Amino acid sequence: MRAYTLASWTLLQREVVRFLRQRHRIVGALGTPLVFWFLIGSGLGRSFQSPLARSGEAHLDYLQYFFPGTVVLILLFTAIFSTISIIEDRREGFLQGVLVAPIPRSAIVMGKILGGTVLAASQAFLFLILAPLVGVRMSFADAGYVVSLVLLLSFALTGLGFVLAWRLDSTQGFHAIMNLFLMPLWFLSGALFPISGAPPWLRAVMEMNPLTYSVSGLHRAFYHAQEASAALSSPAFSLGITFAFAACMFGLSAAVARTKGAT
Repeated sequence: MRAYTLASWTLLQREVVRFLRQRHRIVGALGTPLVFWFLIGSGLGRSFQSPLARSGEAHLDYLQYFFPGTVVLILLFTAIFSTISIIEDRREGFLQGVLVAPIPRSAIVMGKILGGTVLAASQAFLFLILAPLVGVRMSFADAGYVVSLVLLLSFALTGLGFVLAWRLDSTQGFHAIMNLFLMPLWFLSGALFPISGAPPWLRAVMEMNPLTYSVSGLHRAFYHAQEASAALSSPAFSLGITFAFAACMFGLSAAVARTKGAT
């Protein structure tokens, strides 16, 4: 257990130090979603009407509606792109050296995923400083819920990135997979448009998307409303789905690391 913990902690530290030395990654991972939120939110603000506004219960403008989705986008960008380091480590020979060390493969997986989790969650928390600007007022219980959800989702998305990066040999291929698979995963999470307005076949796809429940949980914590886009589940169920997603991604990452080498 001591060797397991030391190996995981060392790899976590390495990921954080590498990230802080590459400031362009900080700008890209945090700046891009911030620009998306402001420009898309401002552009669609006049044409968007929340389902609750139609029922007379409440009103969210698009900047408010898009805010939880932007938090998830920051987590997606940072967590996924942090796993590009796996491809770089393989090219440099570092990963091969780690794999021959007398430690379990799962310790390597845990260190890499925890490193991405810390990076992704830290940037999401920085963005959440802007929450009061869109009318978000959270209690201590809400804040604790958001922290738990963000950490679990960061872990899950980093695990997903680990699975993809472990099997790829080039960053170009990784970016192609990112555009083909991961961005639609975010688009179909209720981040951009309410699930209630989607056609039945698309709604079914969105209900199978674990990110949908994370966005739903954030909507509930931020606005305390039964927003139709977030009415799929209770906050506890959203947290449970995100936890299950994180556990599955760690298990899959560990299995991939055991069955496929780094060469």
